[in-house]
Amino acid sequence: MCRIASHSGSWYSSHTSELNQQLEQWLANVEEATGDDTVPDHGIRAIIAPGQAAAYAYKCLKADSIQRVFILGPSHHIYMSDCAVSGHTNYDTPLGTLKLDTEVIRDLQASGDFSVMPRQVDEDEHSIEMHLPYLYKMLAACHRETTVRVVPILVGNLDPEAEARYGRLLAPYLADPANFFIISSDFCHWGTRFRYTFYSPDDQPSSSPGRAQQYKDFHLPIYRSIENLDREGMRAVETLDPSRFYKYLEATDNTICGRHPILVLMHAIRNLPQSGNGGRPQLRFVYYAQSSQVRSIHDSSVSYASAYLQIEP
Repeated sequence: MCRIASHSGSWYSSHTSELNQQLEQWLANVEEATGDDTVPDHGIRAIIAPGQAAAYAYKCLKADSIQRVFILGPSHHIYMSDCAVSGHTNYDTPLGTLKLDTEVIRDLQASGDFSVMPRQVDEDEHSIEMHLPYLYKMLAACHRETTVRVVPILVGNLDPEAEARYGRLLAPYLADPANFFIISSDFCHWGTRFRYTFYSPDDQPSSSPGRAQQYKDFHLPIYRSIENLDREGMRAVETLDPSRFYKYLEATDNTICGRHPILVLMHAIRNLPQSGNGGRPQLRFVYYAQSSQVRSIHDSSVSYASAYLQIEP
């Protein structure tokens, strides 16, 4: 059973040639902006890939050495308290079809901790689908699009105990160099339409009494406050200590849509076996952007932060 590319033609182009050209241009723009020496050439095992800045994360994907890709995306349309796998066997994209790893999906179901997405839920959700064209493009460049299998996981509104449990369940897969993880997440969604107008003039917003803004003068431009807010969260994620990220979220309630997938990844990292050479995993953010610069309470924006996870052998 094949999941249709339900958001193509609205969220992104449904025309193969046009979409292919767009992806090529976005990936080329990354090289022009950063060069080739900003990302390690080995050991990249996961990325955090956000919306408009996803190309910066996908440039870190070494597609020639992987056999399986896990995509963890947040649930936007239904409330879930668990994680769910897909009931499909294939995911369609305008570029071609990706095959799911039905054997691994069955193994996850057998654990008793993963439900199965109803077909309509699977097709309504965009957080996983938006990664498929990029993934197909990167795999096709290495002629791997027909051999690499995909494991989509929709992550619900998990409590900390559940995040830790799913991290433990997925840690053996993360430990295997044949697997690659994609975490779907944007960062701050700011504005009255998102019901989030946190503002703090401090560089470290979580340590100061941030406040929701109405119609006031801003001593620090709002977009700078948002960036400070996001960068503090990025630093917390880079520590790979879930308690640091929990503390930050509790203090700021930053509207990071993929907070639960990020925390599942962080817990999976904590459950990795110690490497033989004593090296430790390193997560690094490589790009940050905002959809627009918010200057008044009437504006809104979404933030994007791209990262890679390196695990030394």
